[in-house]
Amino acid sequence: MTRPVLSDTARPAARPVIRWVLLAFLLIAAGGFVALGVWQVDRLQWKRDLIARIDARVHATPAPMPASSSWSGVNAADDEYRRVTADGRFLHSQEVAVYASTERGPGYWIFTPLVTADGAVWINRGFVDNAHRARDSRARHDEDEVISVTGLLRLPERAGLFLRDNVPAEDRWYTRAPDEFTAAREVPAPVAPFFVDAQNRIDTGNWPVAGMTMLQFRDNHLSYALTWFGMALLALLATGFVVRSEFRRKR
Repeated sequence: MTRPVLSDTARPAARPVIRWVLLAFLLIAAGGFVALGVWQVDRLQWKRDLIARIDARVHATPAPMPASSSWSGVNAADDEYRRVTADGRFLHSQEVAVYASTERGPGYWIFTPLVTADGAVWINRGFVDNAHRARDSRARHDEDEVISVTGLLRLPERAGLFLRDNVPAEDRWYTRAPDEFTAAREVPAPVAPFFVDAQNRIDTGNWPVAGMTMLQFRDNHLSYALTWFGMALLALLATGFVVRSEFRRKR
């Protein structure tokens, strides 16, 4: 069986169609790259506003922790990283050790419920290494002693791409989720839906180490925007090359 051969007239007829398809693809790609670049510019402004807002909050004069009557309205835009104070008694017997990877190496965040006159709130007292995870390995205040805590209000973490699910039945904790802590421990209600990262050392010994809240945020949006705009420029240059080749062919 002989293979069909395109005629000399069929080949040139197909070339303009291919060029127009390529031209349309390049124009659509250029428009998409420009849109992505503009989006990154918007994200850049949003990120810088966020950083400025958080910087102002963490250095502001601390205010009393929100009252329990307003806990349902606490949100990230208005409240996260606010400096707050709270006075109460620690329930050390109910503490939770959450796995942490920090600049000091691997270890745990020590979360302890603080019972105040208006309800309980989980306090991240700070970081301990593996050798000081057990309560008996650290000096601490008596549970009858009233302690004043100053720290940053934080909203719960949720398991996802970089955080594993907690396993309360095995007392293994990976995400800072106060509602899950409360369900696994005995804490008098009401309990705040947020937690507080202590800024200053609370305990009498060297552990836990407070004041380790991560306050540096990645700000790569400008480089991303330049990348997308650069790709849009390349697509436009390729478009110009196709148009020029077609014009020369017709001449």
